[in-house]
Amino acid sequence: MKTKWLVIFAALLPLSGMANTLNNTNNPNLPGYNPSTQRLQQQMQIQQSQQKFKLQMDQQRQQQEIQRQIREQQNSASQRLLSSQPGQKNTSN
Repeated sequence: MKTKWLVIFAALLPLSGMANTLNNTNNPNLPGYNPSTQRLQQQMQIQQSQQKFKLQMDQQRQQQEIQRQIREQQNSASQRLLSSQPGQKNTSN
């Protein structure tokens, strides 16, 4: 009976080692902690933050450019309207 359990135990022992390597948690207090996975996750989070910041800056620049174009169009339309009024001098010539 003891040899039967010993054989089963010996057969299952390698499987427990495999399960430990599959448990790649990022908590150093738990078995299966893998610092390279932790570093990779941190690098990905940093990269995501940088991309988010760049996207926000790009959106802000685009909004500013659109606002500038709208102001130019409004100013141009105002100038055309004023110059088309009777009795106004044409300032473009």
